[in-house]
Amino acid sequence: MKLRFTPRAVQDLIEIARYFHVRNPVGERRVRAALTVALRQLAQFPRFGRSQRTHGVRKLAIKRYPYLLYYRIDTSTDEVIVLTVQHAARRREHQDD
Repeated sequence: MKLRFTPRAVQDLIEIARYFHVRNPVGERRVRAALTVALRQLAQFPRFGRSQRTHGVRKLAIKRYPYLLYYRIDTSTDEVIVLTVQHAARRREHQDD
């Protein structure tokens, strides 16, 4: 499946990169690599994440880092739509079932 990012998800990724770039450039590369691996897995196995209470929304936890990737699967366009990427300590918009 193809990946498509909402403007919010793009902004989330930019903010994560900025945060680490200033504080820990090595950490930025590691977090970016972990996110890249997760996104590749998601493109291959879109049902890998857990369903949420919000209909159609799924969540994938990023390995080794406290980030949660929220997404939807659009089978009509063969796309995984990344909605947002959040730090696990933040208030969550979508709750687990």
